[in-house]
Amino acid sequence: MAGGLILIVEDNDKNRKLVRDVLTFKGYEVIETETGEEGVRLALERCPSLVLMDIRLPGINGVEALRRLRAAGTTREIPVMAMTASVMTEDRQKIMEAGFDAYQSKPRHPIRRGRRAAP
Repeated sequence: MAGGLILIVEDNDKNRKLVRDVLTFKGYEVIETETGEEGVRLALERCPSLVLMDIRLPGINGVEALRRLRAAGTTREIPVMAMTASVMTEDRQKIMEAGFDAYQSKPRHPIRRGRRAAP
C-alpha cells in the first residue's frame, strides 16, 4: 500500500500531527479530519486505502462512523483501524466486535527519556 491514500479521523491535534508526519515520511498521501461526520464524507468522496479512526470524537463517535462506512457500498470494504486511548481488555473487545479491522492503542501520556511526562 506504500503511496496509498490514508484517512486520519482524530480530534486531538497533536495525535493527528504525529500520525500524519509518520505516514507522510513513509510516502503515504494523507487526508485528515477531526469529526466522525467529516470522516464519513471524506471516505465516501475519496475512497482511501485505509482509515485510522479515533473512537471518541465530537459529533458521531468512531463506532457510528464505522457503521456508516460499512453501510455504504463504496466504503464497505475499506479497512478501518481503531485508534484509542481505551486500553482495557473489555474496551478492545467491544471495539473489535463493532467491526474494526484492527486496533491501535494511543499512549495517554507522552514518554520522554524513558520516564513518563507529567499529565
